Amino acid sequence: MGNYAVQASSTTDSATSPLMAAAAADPPPASQTKSSRSYWRWSKQDFFPEPSFKSCADYKAAVSRTFPRLKDRLLDRSTDTNELVELRKESENPMKRCLSWWDLVWLSFGSVVGSGIFTITGQEAHNDAGPAIVLSYAISGLSALLSVFCYTEFSVEIPVAGGSFSFLRIELGDFVAFIAASNILLEAILGAAGLGRSWSSYFASILSDDSNFLRIRVKSLPSGFDLLDPIAVAVLLIINGIAVSGTKRASLLNSISSIISAMIIVFIIVVGFIHGKTENLVPFFPYGAEGVFRAAAVVYWSYTGFDMVATMAEETQRPSRDIPLGLVGSMSMITVIYCLMALVLVMMEKYTEIDVNAPYTVVFDKIGLKWAKYLVSICALKGMTTSLLVGSMGQARYTTQIARSHMIPPWFALVQPKTGTPVNATMVVTIVSAMVALFTSLDVLSSVFSFSTLFIFMLMAVALLVRRYYVKDVTPKKDLLKFLGCLSVVFAASIGTATIWNLNYLGWIGYTVCGVVWLIGTLGMQLLPMQHSPKIWGVPLVPWFPSFSIVLNLFLIGSLGYVAFIRFFACSAVMLLYYVFVGVHATYDVAHRDQEGGWVG
Repeated sequence: MGNYAVQASSTTDSATSPLMAAAAADPPPASQTKSSRSYWRWSKQDFFPEPSFKSCADYKAAVSRTFPRLKDRLLDRSTDTNELVELRKESENPMKRCLSWWDLVWLSFGSVVGSGIFTITGQEAHNDAGPAIVLSYAISGLSALLSVFCYTEFSVEIPVAGGSFSFLRIELGDFVAFIAASNILLEAILGAAGLGRSWSSYFASILSDDSNFLRIRVKSLPSGFDLLDPIAVAVLLIINGIAVSGTKRASLLNSISSIISAMIIVFIIVVGFIHGKTENLVPFFPYGAEGVFRAAAVVYWSYTGFDMVATMAEETQRPSRDIPLGLVGSMSMITVIYCLMALVLVMMEKYTEIDVNAPYTVVFDKIGLKWAKYLVSICALKGMTTSLLVGSMGQARYTTQIARSHMIPPWFALVQPKTGTPVNATMVVTIVSAMVALFTSLDVLSSVFSFSTLFIFMLMAVALLVRRYYVKDVTPKKDLLKFLGCLSVVFAASIGTATIWNLNYLGWIGYTVCGVVWLIGTLGMQLLPMQHSPKIWGVPLVPWFPSFSIVLNLFLIGSLGYVAFIRFFACSAVMLLYYVFVGVHATYDVAHRDQEGGWVG
């Protein structure tokens, strides 16, 4: 097994801890023996075992101490040891280490390459970028790859099921991790519901001209909720059933379907180059640089989904080798594929004549390959199906790690001993997604993959910088203040760039000023001493890559419009109420258990 490095930050003795030394190799499951307790149990103790919830009187006493407890949790950071070893015990049974780098490559491919590439490309080439849509995909791919770098470094050193939740909890604290993870989990649930409805619509459009013909209209329900979709529910139940049956089985099914899909995409690219004309690439920048960046902000969503694969690090056989090959390798491959698909589209047809709704189907029809539209349909349906499958696996593992920390009831953290999968977490996510999908139209579910995804990607870049430049009780206070000052300068430059873009004010003068300010902030960090260095795999060119990732993600957040901001802050407010009345007390009790594992009275 390859070496496995555990971070020396967040605790004063972690560098010399025997437990850390024992984790110097790719770690075994936290529990080597399976729990003797029944998996199927439903007592109050399983949901709320903490002293704060023993009785009404205990809960009232806990609520009366909310402010000091909130202060305690706001300042608290988890540790690598806690996330790697202690929290896994909450699941009672280990997840099975069964995934190789090959599995991760195709899980990432199956999660990322959905139906978006077949629809968004034509829309953005026609409306915003023209032939330069190729550069739009390259820019978005670079931004996604920078985020992948951050996820990879963390996942190699801390291979746990929680993905970004655990990473943010270690570096930025409980509160930031909860707000970020709760929003991404909510969007993932709504996204699964929306994808289920899309699957139903696409399938219906193959059989009929009416995309709603498989749905049941109920006139007594309000508009937007009056078309019941049993097909979407059935698809979600079947796919989630596959997800809980076993990680390796689900991965194998995804790999087979993704390889077939990749072969079809290669066919599309080859045929495209054969029938393409270079004269269709002129003019290359019909809408200027602004059009390229506008399109980049839209096509970025074609790259989302890899974060769900990062949550499966705990089930990876050799994290130190498999995760870099799986995540970085797959995203590099996907970026090349997307750029080539965009290029063949604008070569086969003049950008002004591209159909914005079904570009590849229409262009193949025009060159006499009417049967090829069925290949496009197969790819699109396959993409939605595997996106749902990998999304289901990732959502459940997010939920599992959040439950291990007791931010939500630990019952959701239990791992089924036979399958080695988090059945409880998957079941609840499935039921909620299915209920939403049954009633809610796509219009209501639109723009679900937006603010929160970019927000977490930005926080991951910040967390990586914190991990490299700050170790508690080790970093001198003056170096910490310098680091925070440089980070503030980077944020100011990033926000300024997004503001200038949206207001269309100052033009290149403003961008130049913001660029110089960003350069000064990043260079300032470069001159500070690093407190932690990854021992296996690390993001190259730190702090430049993470700092640039912050700029790109804040720029894309700024392009979303005010509705996305309102929705994000509204959802965060609701999550904050839950945290104040439930999460903070449960996590406080867990953090203050005595050394023997009992509860402090």
